[in-house]
Amino acid sequence: MTTGLIPGAQPPEPRPTSARPPHQRSEPDAGAAQHVDDRPRSFVITARAAASFEPVGRSVATARSFVRDTLQGWGFADIVDDAVVLTSELVTNAVVHAGTHADVLCLRTEDGVRIEVSDRYPEREIPVQSAAVNMGSPDREGGRGLQLCAALAGRWGVEYTPTHKNVWFQLDLPARPVGTRTAGPALPAELLPIADGRIRVAVVQIDRGGAISAWSEDAEELFGYAADQVTGKPLTDLAAWPQTPGTGTGIAEALQLSRWEGSYGIRGADGRVIPVYASHLRVRDTSGEPSTVCLLVRDHERAVLQTPLRAPATDPATADGQNNDPFDAFIGSPAPDDLDGLLQRTVERARDMLDGDSAFLLLATDDETELEVRASTGLPSARQRFARVPVEAGPGRYGSARMPAVHDDLTAVPGAVPLLNGTGMRSVVTVPLKVEGRLTGSLGVAAEAPGRYSNEEALRLQFAADRIALAVESARLGELERLRRGSLSFLVEASDLLAGTLDRDQTLALMAQMTVPTLATWCAVYTIADQASEPYLSYVLHEDEELIDGIKSLLSKIDPPDPVPTPGARVWSTPGETAHQTALRSSMRSLGLTGGPIHQIASGMGPTLAVASALGGETVVLPLVARNRVIGMLTLGKPTDEHFRQEILELAEDLSRRAALALDNARLYSERTAISQSLQRSLLPPELPHIDGVEVEVIYRAAGEGNEVGGDFYDLFPISDGAYGFAIGDVCGTGPNAAAVTGLARHALRLLAREGLSGPAVLERLNSAILDEGARSRFLTLLYGEMRPQEDGSAELKVVCAGHPLPLRLRQDGTVEAAAEPQPLLGVMDDLELYEQTVTLDPGDVLLCVTDGVTERREGTRMLGDDGLADVLTTCTGLTAGAVAARIMRAVERFASDAPSDDMAILAMRVPEPHAD
Repeated sequence: MTTGLIPGAQPPEPRPTSARPPHQRSEPDAGAAQHVDDRPRSFVITARAAASFEPVGRSVATARSFVRDTLQGWGFADIVDDAVVLTSELVTNAVVHAGTHADVLCLRTEDGVRIEVSDRYPEREIPVQSAAVNMGSPDREGGRGLQLCAALAGRWGVEYTPTHKNVWFQLDLPARPVGTRTAGPALPAELLPIADGRIRVAVVQIDRGGAISAWSEDAEELFGYAADQVTGKPLTDLAAWPQTPGTGTGIAEALQLSRWEGSYGIRGADGRVIPVYASHLRVRDTSGEPSTVCLLVRDHERAVLQTPLRAPATDPATADGQNNDPFDAFIGSPAPDDLDGLLQRTVERARDMLDGDSAFLLLATDDETELEVRASTGLPSARQRFARVPVEAGPGRYGSARMPAVHDDLTAVPGAVPLLNGTGMRSVVTVPLKVEGRLTGSLGVAAEAPGRYSNEEALRLQFAADRIALAVESARLGELERLRRGSLSFLVEASDLLAGTLDRDQTLALMAQMTVPTLATWCAVYTIADQASEPYLSYVLHEDEELIDGIKSLLSKIDPPDPVPTPGARVWSTPGETAHQTALRSSMRSLGLTGGPIHQIASGMGPTLAVASALGGETVVLPLVARNRVIGMLTLGKPTDEHFRQEILELAEDLSRRAALALDNARLYSERTAISQSLQRSLLPPELPHIDGVEVEVIYRAAGEGNEVGGDFYDLFPISDGAYGFAIGDVCGTGPNAAAVTGLARHALRLLAREGLSGPAVLERLNSAILDEGARSRFLTLLYGEMRPQEDGSAELKVVCAGHPLPLRLRQDGTVEAAAEPQPLLGVMDDLELYEQTVTLDPGDVLLCVTDGVTERREGTRMLGDDGLADVLTTCTGLTAGAVAARIMRAVERFASDAPSDDMAILAMRVPEPHAD
């Protein structure tokens, strides 16, 4: 949500209305037609506030709070409730039903307020017509926004722009007696709030930087500090909660808001925390310098600053009117779905209630065997967050989290409270959180001094825990439900992405990108090629790209995790230990300290302290198991002093199973593709021989993804001194069976030709070999010839064209003619009567041989054909053999917009012209 508030400013008038007229509040007669409001809107805007809300359900509650805070800050408490109800309905229409962002604009005028709610889905029009409009039954569940506008607003309407639909309403302030701002009824004395005889209202002013610039006498009396002791110091130095001391979170943000009311604590001069109720108002002086004025009273006296008035306590134990149970003040104050906020407020109030130095709250796992640290104060919470401790930590009632326990001195029973090991805490009181007899968590308060707590404090804390347990459990169940829904969506999306690729490298990248930063801060994937291979670091990703190389360098210098097939995540401590040692060594080096044991640590490793910090947290390893074999490990890590949640680890385990299968499929596909490509390459000639006096060029294109060889083939090879054999053919069909006949034909041609057989004899024997294949045989079109360069610069060719497209001869004068006659194809009949024809290529002549993938190139009903090929060849006079082949291929590709669906081969041979001396 983004907001902006300009008190007292004179902004532009509200958005101009479009051609559609606005609605006016209906007359009491329900059957009367709605009419157009043509009265001029000449009001003066004295302040405005705007906010934008995302299209998610929680935005409705945020919008209500925004409008409520804004109107209360303007002093419009009388119309707050109506404004909040109308805003809630209109924002719900935008973010829930229309599914778009909602822009809320509050305009303050002299007589009231105008609120506009705009969405970005103008197609969902609200019917506006001059006739009576049926808004439906008031009992129905949805569509009540306009009915409420008609019932509550003084004026309302709908405005349209090309990109937005804007629904607005105006609420007028009720008439008040002159001089009265707000008023309440006269009450009997016994109903008035109870306060001390002397109510002190501390006035504290905070400057732009958050430092105290004014400190009243009442502030000195309440907190024990003289003005000169605190002036110039940040208020956050004195604030005890709701934020962790020293961080400034919470109070620092509240000081920047235009108006804020709430509770927090101020640590007095005697060290004790004084709960206060505060009212903040952001102002600016005549020079424009902003500051915040804070009015502070003791928390139980908040009736002085708060409206409506609080009724006095009726508990006889609190006859003085003070609320001795601080939990009354904050139970339910965080949003119902804000579990972390509720838990943090709980531990801070528990600590202050028992005047402790630290407090912690742990939630039980589903099986109630472990407790997970979810909130703490006064402890290294980042290090402990999401860490786990057993419910039964030791024998006896004090070793179980199911019963209240008081420890006078932890040094006498080391390890009694594992969470407090090494924290310096001596005494602790812990109580269980139970709902319907089931353990849901544990709440504890600790102090640095021994003997601080007794059974009386345990009873007070237990009472508070019982009060908060149900709210905590409700919020926890809501969080778990959201996590489960999010996990299902995450796994569905991950499965779709992983199933969409068979490329190994892309699968590795997807695995890492899906885990960072959703599940972990950094990720490393190790792969194992086979059973005898060691794990290999294949991919590293960190949410900060600048740290990737450093992490990869550090991980490459330590032994990889063991490839254990046991399912589930296991902690891998080596990266964290190495990172801590590296950070220590770097720090000592910066101080000029060398030698000793630190000097012996992995010399040569030099990642930065940032890299060491990135690897310094918890690291877990999940095996990638596919087809009962460990094919790798997925390593997830957190930065320094952070732990993984169990729900995240369970989600990562589900992801690892899907990723392992996808990675193994990619591996199998890559292996089979490599084998297929290797076999296909063996069907092509390794290289073309150099022929003196003849230029030769070949262009080959195999159709189909991943194919390097199809049913078309070519060959050019030496037969004997001065003689060369050439061939170009096309096997019926595509795929492995066609490629097998291709290999048979190419190798048989070479063998038979080198036996000294003539062209017809070679093809007749090849025909017999194809027929011997039986059901695997395929018919074959083949152009075969023998070429002998002549001393006069020409070349003599003897060719046999067995069912193949005829070779074309291009003469120097640009004429094109067929260089052979058609004869029967191979692989069909047993007895073939073939003959060879002699062709002489003079200097400058070109012989072009192609497969039918070239001549049968189609675009709709058009086909290139023999005539089209001849026309293209006519334009190639004077070109080299390579240029001729390239021009033919370019013409074929441009003939149609679609990719070629058939294999294509082009063989061009040219006798060059003699060079002039």
